Amino acid sequence: MKKNISLFLMLFFTVLTFAQKTVSGKITDDDGVAIPSASVTIEEPGKDAILAYGITNSKGEYKVTFTSAESNVDLKVKAFNQKPLTKQISNSDQTLNFKMQSEATEIKEVQLKTKMITARGDTISYDLKAFNSKNDRTLADVMKKIPGIEVNNDGTILYQGNAINKFYVNGKDLMEGGYGTINNSLPKDAVQKVEVLENHQPVKILQDKVPSDQAAINIKLKNSVTMTGRGEVGSGFGDPWLWNVKLTPMFFGQKSQWVVNYKTNNMGEQVENEGNILAFGSSWEGRRSNISQNNWLSVENADTPNLPVKRYLMNSVHYLSANYLTNIDKKKEWELKANANYTNNAVERESNSVTRDIQQGTQYTTRFLNNFYTDKLKGELIFTKNAKKGFFKNTTTFSQFWNADRAFAERNDKNGYRIGNEALESPTTSFQNSLSTIIPWKEKMVNFKSYISYQNDKQILEISPADYLQFPYKETNTTDLTTIKFTPGSTALQYFRIKSLDTSHSANISFSSKGWTFTPQVGLDFSTDKLITNFDGSTVNDKPDFATLNYENDLKFTRINPSASVGINYKSESWSLFSSFPVNFNNIKAEDAFRNVSKSLSKVTFTPNIFAQYSFASFFKASVNGGISNNFGDIQTAYAGYILISPGGFNKMNPKNPIPETNTKNGGLRLEYRNPLNNLFFNVGYRLSDTKNNLLASSIVNESGFSEIEYIEKENKRTNNSLYAEIGKYFPKFKTNASFSYNNSISKSQSIRNTDLIDTKTNGNTLGFKFNNTYFSWMSVDFNMTKSWNKQSNGIIQNDLGKTEGYTHNLNVFFYPLENHTIGFYWDQINSKLGQTKLNNGFFDVSYQFSWSKKKVDFELKWMNIADRKVFEKISVGDATIAQTTMQLRPSQVMLTVKFNFK
Repeated sequence: MKKNISLFLMLFFTVLTFAQKTVSGKITDDDGVAIPSASVTIEEPGKDAILAYGITNSKGEYKVTFTSAESNVDLKVKAFNQKPLTKQISNSDQTLNFKMQSEATEIKEVQLKTKMITARGDTISYDLKAFNSKNDRTLADVMKKIPGIEVNNDGTILYQGNAINKFYVNGKDLMEGGYGTINNSLPKDAVQKVEVLENHQPVKILQDKVPSDQAAINIKLKNSVTMTGRGEVGSGFGDPWLWNVKLTPMFFGQKSQWVVNYKTNNMGEQVENEGNILAFGSSWEGRRSNISQNNWLSVENADTPNLPVKRYLMNSVHYLSANYLTNIDKKKEWELKANANYTNNAVERESNSVTRDIQQGTQYTTRFLNNFYTDKLKGELIFTKNAKKGFFKNTTTFSQFWNADRAFAERNDKNGYRIGNEALESPTTSFQNSLSTIIPWKEKMVNFKSYISYQNDKQILEISPADYLQFPYKETNTTDLTTIKFTPGSTALQYFRIKSLDTSHSANISFSSKGWTFTPQVGLDFSTDKLITNFDGSTVNDKPDFATLNYENDLKFTRINPSASVGINYKSESWSLFSSFPVNFNNIKAEDAFRNVSKSLSKVTFTPNIFAQYSFASFFKASVNGGISNNFGDIQTAYAGYILISPGGFNKMNPKNPIPETNTKNGGLRLEYRNPLNNLFFNVGYRLSDTKNNLLASSIVNESGFSEIEYIEKENKRTNNSLYAEIGKYFPKFKTNASFSYNNSISKSQSIRNTDLIDTKTNGNTLGFKFNNTYFSWMSVDFNMTKSWNKQSNGIIQNDLGKTEGYTHNLNVFFYPLENHTIGFYWDQINSKLGQTKLNNGFFDVSYQFSWSKKKVDFELKWMNIADRKVFEKISVGDATIAQTTMQLRPSQVMLTVKFNFK
């Protein structure tokens, strides 16, 4: 790892070795009239490589900053209807003015060509037509092929390896971060270009005052008023009968925008996550999050394979969403946004496992059949004013869940063969309101932020028959462990309820001068959780007696955190700096009198964080970041009454456990290069985190024979070092986009198993390669590959048992034998290796598509999982166990689908 760090530091600082130079001046014609939009490039003599470039403004002025080891460089100037000129200049700071000679050329034939990638300031624009293939239909199809941009499996868009903070269409943020719907359903024919807004600060009043290290995406449509959308209707053969419907009309106008989305299928396509928030904007806009349940209780779950979801998801889903944006004032500064979505989803799952305990030399088998039911409603109302002279944003969110899980379980272990039926009901009500406003006050800015969140979670776990639960138990005044004897035919019930209130309020004032902005702030965070649980079960001879207080909880967990901080930001042409230096006064209290829980903590912490970025030589950005954070546990570390978290057994915390204290220090270095002139993008970086804990969690068997988490006061560390690199380039001559990525991560941690201290070290490596080609008119290729190899050692798992390897690839090849006819071939390959055991899994699909080009309608016939593979195998390694699992897959199926644009 030290060698990796040294290599990275050498690479990181090599580009800074030579001093940066700046050449500026003015370009005019023979008459002294300024020439706008002339290009000025700096090149090394004898090399066809551009070091830096610039474009003259309306006054003919230019400025180019570059770095070179040569004593002299070539400066080249080009402009329309002017004779190009080249001059060799010294590698130094200087001012040079040029007069260009007119050169009229008779144009016999005119061909208009748009550059694939262009840059102006912090905006990089991609011409969508340069990257699409004949088989692409939506924005997402093309976005995956653009150099510098990556689309993850969950729909998150990355630029240069980092998530974007905003997704605009014609400059408006309709989706408020939930951009998956538009990305997946906006027809590519409606898009003129994709713009990347680098270092994007979405709050206009803060632009040029508070910098950002994140980029945004703006989709520029061909028309300022666009009515469009995408639809699919499909049916297929399988068991059961298959259907797939997608209807997503959308409208983008100058005053209002809206998108309506309805999707339903039972053919394994996951659509219910399209409403997830993927981009969270700026912290100055307030707080938003993907609402989730406090899921403490669970049924036993079947495993899922490491495959594309469409290969194994047995679903029946209905997803409906609507998003609306309108300007409510004449100046178009105020916006009203309303969005709502509803999900109804049923999922089936099955897996079988054989698990071997390395230490004890035993093994057992399990089989799980699951039915998961999701019933969820969410609504959101947002008022926003985002202007140069003020900012206001209020977001109100309401969510309601009516989820339920079912499981049929079979076990054959040391306690013999048994079966059980498990049911979990988990309704949740959630409400949030976030307010942030920035008010200009003379030369200053005043910001107020307020956040309130209330959530009520209920869960009931039912196990039938109760004697499926084979729990060890030790009767009073005995040393022998027996098994709890539940009343035959009875049912075990675990009741759970938690009410959570979370509030955060802050006020700050900002002073700006000469690029610097100072922001002192005071704040108060308050949260409280109220946990109530009860277990109900019947045993022979009332041993144990579940009516005692030991099987209940009535716990209150409260946090009060006043804070004071100062933010220091700086923005110039080359430098960006943002930092904060908060002091937190942490006060935590946990109380449950009946179970002897009474603990508190008061501690002052200093948690600074800083990010600095330097832009140079037109194409490079170098950055450094670091920070400190603290965590003091939560209510899950404080409850002392037994809870049947899952059918695996009761859990509780020792009431004498102190409050955990975790301190994390992290830092990173990053070098980024993006050159739209030669279509080359790369980034390389190093991350380090060091986490200190005051406690080690140990699972012990207490005097009753049940599992209990006991904290041992022993300082322990978790460290992680990772080195990553990614390079991508588009080759226009071959119509090919290719990228490589590599990540190396080394982590070390400590844990306790059966009172033994275990040091675990994991070394993980991942290599990725992506390739797409549209060079041939009769064929296009998309290929993605990932290779990983990992080694884990902890004193128990040794030799080849700690080594795992994985290989996956996805190959899509499309042939175009005739106009409007497409034949597709799809190959997913997933290989894994543990020691000498190898598992190879391949999946193949074929498709035929006829395009009615006049009506822009496609008819597709697709045969999926041709080999009819019904199960998937995997091997997993625990601290002292090895498990081999087979999981149920979707069978072979044939779908006929009609795809169309709304306009």
